[in-house]
Amino acid sequence: MGNASTRKPLSVYLYIPNIIGYIRILMNCVAFAICFSNKKLFSILYFISFVCDGLDGWFARKFNQVSTFGAVLDMVTDRVSTACLLVILSKLYRPSLIFVALLALDIASHWLQMYSTFLSGKASHKDVKDSSNWLFRAYYGHRYFMAFCCVACEVLYIILFLLSPSQTESSVFVVLDAVKQHVLLSFLVALSLFGWAIKQVVNVIQMKTAADICVLHDLKRR
Repeated sequence: MGNASTRKPLSVYLYIPNIIGYIRILMNCVAFAICFSNKKLFSILYFISFVCDGLDGWFARKFNQVSTFGAVLDMVTDRVSTACLLVILSKLYRPSLIFVALLALDIASHWLQMYSTFLSGKASHKDVKDSSNWLFRAYYGHRYFMAFCCVACEVLYIILFLLSPSQTESSVFVVLDAVKQHVLLSFLVALSLFGWAIKQVVNVIQMKTAADICVLHDLKRR
């Protein structure tokens, strides 16, 4: 029995999607270590790591290797990598409070969602079929729609990072100057802004919905 109990946890750690998660962490460490010395390489590594976020989910379903540890590892990696990039952007642009607020919203909404999921006894934080908000249901109910919003959000942040000037300036002015010179970039920025805006609205809805679940849980206990 003792040998079995030690082998089982090890087998979960060595699930293919979890190994992809470890690789993502290493890629992000390298990316942020060189972010100021090589912006292009940072952007490539960061984006590849983000793409792997979709791959690990596919492998988990393909090989029946879905695990709670993998879900937590995936979300923590996502939140930490996005948070680090937002912190960097807050140093490159003004007002920095915008990026700090986005960081706080991202972490708070996802943390509350995960916690409310366990209180509700659900297996996944993406199970929002009982939500009364149509956008919230559409976001988590349609994988490609959610993927578009997430990709758009990260692409927008990468664009801002690549366009960042040597001195602190307004992000709006920097982007406007860049899109005036490149038609393709203007289209990419517009598309990214659309997906980014939807994701921020969903984050607000998610935070409020999850907070309501926590409050209802307290009321039921009383």
